[in-house]
Amino acid sequence: MKKVRITMIGNLILAGCLVFLLFFYEGPQKQATNQVADKGTSSTDKAEQIVGNNCVTCHGQNLQGGAGPNLTKIGSKYSQSEIENIINHGKNAMPAGVIPPEKAKIVSEWLSQKK
Repeated sequence: MKKVRITMIGNLILAGCLVFLLFFYEGPQKQATNQVADKGTSSTDKAEQIVGNNCVTCHGQNLQGGAGPNLTKIGSKYSQSEIENIINHGKNAMPAGVIPPEKAKIVSEWLSQKK
């Protein structure tokens, strides 16, 4: 009986580790893929990729708004430096640092052209 219980506990621990690896661990392959993708694309493609990976959850697939504001004409409201500042430091419900500063510069340049 005691051996069966230990085996069950061991199996549960292994299953928990497997679930973690399957759903949460991204590993070095994903990071390497992103670095390769960044080298061969234009700044517009990079910006769209960054936004697609980080911003559409709140701002919508077409930046039409959702939990976050509509960004389709954000360039007519804010300058590139203001947009970059909002990305880096947050504003209202938007948290600071959603994307790293070097990517914030690329995205802010792209968004500032949306007028």
